[in-house]
Amino acid sequence: MSIPFGLPCEDRELSPYTGYTRAHWEAVADGLLGAAWRRATPGCALISLPGQPSRASRRSDALEGYARTFLAAAFRVAGADGKDPHGWLDRYAAGLASGTRTPGWDDTESWPLIGDHHVRGGQPMVESASVALGLSLTRPWLWDRLDGDVQDRAEKWMRDALIRTPAPNNWYLFPFTVASFLESVGRGDAVTARARRRALDLLETWYRGDGWYSDGDGRAFDHYNGWAFHLYPVLDAHRSRDTELLERFGQRLREHLKGFSLLFGADGAPIHFGRSLTYRFAASAAVGIGAVTGYTPLTPGTSRRLISGSLRYFLDRGSVTDEGLLNLGWHGPHPASVQGYSGPASPYWASKAFVALLAPEDHPLWTATEESAPSEGPDQVLALPAPGLLVQSTGADGIVRLHNHGSDHVRPHEGESAAEADPLYGRHAYSTHTGPTSPADIADNHVSVEIAGSASVRRRIQPLGTGQGDGWGWAGSWHRPVFASGPPMVPGLRVESVTVARGGHELRIHRVIGAPHGARLTLTGWATQAHRSELLGLLGWGEAEEVDAPEGTAYEPSVRVPRLSAEVEGAAVFVALAALGADDDTPSLEDAVTECAWRDGELHLRWADGPETQVAFEPLRVTMAQPEADVSH
Repeated sequence: MSIPFGLPCEDRELSPYTGYTRAHWEAVADGLLGAAWRRATPGCALISLPGQPSRASRRSDALEGYARTFLAAAFRVAGADGKDPHGWLDRYAAGLASGTRTPGWDDTESWPLIGDHHVRGGQPMVESASVALGLSLTRPWLWDRLDGDVQDRAEKWMRDALIRTPAPNNWYLFPFTVASFLESVGRGDAVTARARRRALDLLETWYRGDGWYSDGDGRAFDHYNGWAFHLYPVLDAHRSRDTELLERFGQRLREHLKGFSLLFGADGAPIHFGRSLTYRFAASAAVGIGAVTGYTPLTPGTSRRLISGSLRYFLDRGSVTDEGLLNLGWHGPHPASVQGYSGPASPYWASKAFVALLAPEDHPLWTATEESAPSEGPDQVLALPAPGLLVQSTGADGIVRLHNHGSDHVRPHEGESAAEADPLYGRHAYSTHTGPTSPADIADNHVSVEIAGSASVRRRIQPLGTGQGDGWGWAGSWHRPVFASGPPMVPGLRVESVTVARGGHELRIHRVIGAPHGARLTLTGWATQAHRSELLGLLGWGEAEEVDAPEGTAYEPSVRVPRLSAEVEGAAVFVALAALGADDDTPSLEDAVTECAWRDGELHLRWADGPETQVAFEPLRVTMAQPEADVSH
């Protein structure tokens, strides 16, 4: 699809994969900013974009339009060492003066006051961080030139973020960012110090290893790792030259990128998993800040391949309207991809991807020749023990799959309600080429116990471990099925699940314990019509069928889902083989396995090319043995 603003000619010599250069990134930033500013109020304090308002209020949404676009402008101008050919900073300076003049809700320009996260005034706390970061990045050309009274009013407005209660997750990085800015301009005190320390302390409790943070207490692992948990502290330490914090957070970023860099398909798509996916190419922010600071395991050419691939992926697929605005959705508008806290300007957190522009034009990020993405290489399987995830990529089609055995977005103190089932976390697998089906449709990549007509959902995920070998890997978890009607749970009922990934094959093993008489088990595969999706029962299942999911996914308007089912009572083991691919010529799953049997309390499965997989549950053990060489004559 075309976009309504001009881009430079492609450079296929420097960028053989995407054609994009640094000039393309500047042009996209300018195009998005120009379109947004056509919707600004006369005093420049608010940018009110068309669309369904969020639950915060239209005034808050309009502040969001100012603050989030300010990020793009700030990265754009700071990366050009203050050059501002379109005069973006003059507009943001005027908006700062207008928005802070009479704080409240009573006129057409003033910004809403910052309140606690659980009340109507909570959302402005998020935007205060973007304002503070924008002011920090552009300080010599904006903040330092403001009148003193405007600076005082801006400080007064931002300071409310330091004394209000954030949401119990990444929101603590917002007062952290405000406090860091105020301290950098000589306006720090005990309150700013306390806000910074509180955030730093929480980061330590939420860090789980392997470069992964949980988004608050519990097990919420998603894209907030890149566009929040790594971006804010690493950028802050880098800009403040705090070598101790930079080394701590930079090494975590480096470790994170070892696995996260594999979560982009060959077409540039990030993995479709977790909330706030309407931020789209913000998913590349961690790659960009890694390149800017040097805390990355990736070569400059690979880093640019990932960030430009992600940017181009969305620009080519309808994320920008004819007016030049980012819409709410994934490719184009897609309500099922949007949370209630998102309003018309929410997609502009995609501005975080422009952190890459902090690398000047002579930086290797922009001068090195593009290299292939990790997903374009040989097939890979990567186990991520801390978040309980298993990544599987196939080079032939560039598809990346994420098998979820550890991220559930359920707080430790919360109950497990079927009404709160979340397709963006509760499914067993996600990919760069398919999206989960909506709650109203049949659930894809899901194992469900059905009792008296009520099907269970997966809420709290209890990891059982991960592991990997040469060309293969596994991850396991268990959960208590939760039901929408009847008793919320059945006493003693649990489902233990193991995924073994090898090449393009996914071995899916489920052990059901405590199933009551009359229960039924169903398993579904990948939801798509554009790609090959197979699901083959190997042990315990009946014949496979395909069912329609007419509401579709973020990728396709309607899809079909393969499904297996069987009766279950007491304890039983079920085994299936699944595959998602783009090549219809790939051999059928029927030819992938020669033996599958449950004996002596273990699963024994022999692959057609020789290796044998064994799985035992008590305790969980997964092995892959190569066949012994035939030495007979």
